Amino acid sequence: KYLKLADVDCYKRALKLSNYVWDVVIEWDYFAKKTVGTQFVRAVDSISANIAEGFGWYHKKDKIKFYRYSCGSIDESLDWNQKSKHRKLLLNKQYDHILAELKALPREVNYLVKFTRDKLKK
Repeated sequence: KYLKLADVDCYKRALKLSNYVWDVVIEWDYFAKKTVGTQFVRAVDSISANIAEGFGWYHKKDKIKFYRYSCGSIDESLDWNQKSKHRKLLLNKQYDHILAELKALPREVNYLVKFTRDKLKK
């Protein structure tokens, strides 16, 4: 059986988180959406998008490069989450949920990198 993108835990977690952040941000007023919201959504969307793009490449070096890009997007998302809380755009519950998911993702992405290194020949 071949591994499918839909079976990759960090991808599933990142995709679910990106939809959660979208649902939160879409409720913000225009100014908040236009300034912070757009950047926040793009950063969180980029996590799962980079995992998906890496998954689609053939060579493991290419795959790992995109998985590492997703880690940069995690860091950026942590920054936007903090700014959103400070600017009173997020409820504490929303902030805590997003923070917990973002903190769990690096371990899962690093596991995917290790899996890719160990299991792929090229």
